[in-house]
Amino acid sequence: MGLPRVAAFTDTYLPTVNGVTYTIQTWRDQWSERGGSMSVVFPNADGYDPVDDEYPVRSLPFPFYEGFHIGMPRIPAEVRDVDVVHSHTPFGVGLAGRRLARTADAPLVASYHTPTSEYAEYISLTGTVERAIRRSASAYERWFFNRTATVITPSERTREHLLENVDVTVPVEVVPNGVDTDFFRPVDTESFRRRHDVPDGPVVGYTGRHGYEKNLDLLLDAVDGIDATVLVGGDGPARADLEDRASEIDADVRFLGFLDREELPAFYATLDAFAFPSPVETQGLVALEANACGTPVAGVDSGALSDTIESGVTGYKADADDCEDFRSVIDRTLDECEDLSTSCLDSRERISVDHAVDRLSSVYDEVL
Repeated sequence: MGLPRVAAFTDTYLPTVNGVTYTIQTWRDQWSERGGSMSVVFPNADGYDPVDDEYPVRSLPFPFYEGFHIGMPRIPAEVRDVDVVHSHTPFGVGLAGRRLARTADAPLVASYHTPTSEYAEYISLTGTVERAIRRSASAYERWFFNRTATVITPSERTREHLLENVDVTVPVEVVPNGVDTDFFRPVDTESFRRRHDVPDGPVVGYTGRHGYEKNLDLLLDAVDGIDATVLVGGDGPARADLEDRASEIDADVRFLGFLDREELPAFYATLDAFAFPSPVETQGLVALEANACGTPVAGVDSGALSDTIESGVTGYKADADDCEDFRSVIDRTLDECEDLSTSCLDSRERISVDHAVDRLSSVYDEVL
């Protein structure tokens, strides 16, 4: 029997660059390489030309977050004949996936990539409104996910959150996002260093979305006075505030802006420590990408990072929001970077996307 035909519905996709986008794209490519069909339905946006089996739907710019689009809940005719519907979001386009599952009598699988409540501050004007939105978000997640066949989370910690805090009552399975270890691997860094004028000596860095919920202020406070170059890649709504804060501290902090995907392996390989202060990760894919390139992670003991980072193996963890503890974790990671790098490389096979898609295939088989 061949692989089931899958229709994936998502409210974030190319040209928007984030962990969800990369995960969906990588899973789709892996599924295709195995001889399966995984169509992707996503909001149309300027700057990206769809390839085969990708179907953009009409969308509107999201007024509170630059670069994101709100997709209309439409079902392209090309994806109506499927075996499994996989929704990567509970809103907009994801609701179209729920409708297709009902009309096609196909099981609905939903991925829990991001806690909806974490974005309350982007669309609220006061603390009271933000708290109300957070409460409503949890209730909405409970309604959506309890009407699926199975929910997928990228980590055990996130699974526990859904079961205990959102009160999800359907099966919840852990399927790590996985890392393309053919792409994310140790590479020569000379060209990257020259292009970005990175000096000799220790290098600490972060790349990813500059969102307020990522708590990147903690990173800047922790590197105040550090004897290392600090590279910050990526972009987002918090960038201007972060640059202002960086100008006030005693550290060589360089904002590189958005990095093309092709540059990421060299970026990670340039670092001696990847600093990751975000307390809201459902897995923390960039931490695993760094590990696959041989770079240990100095992170916080919160959210999925509590499980993603193996202390003394792939990095170290600090108490969330404790600046002094985070600073000491960065220092310790730098001190032990050579030994940690070796153990990071030993973990490459375990975190590969091949294993993730094996598990994904098993989940599809179970719901069928």
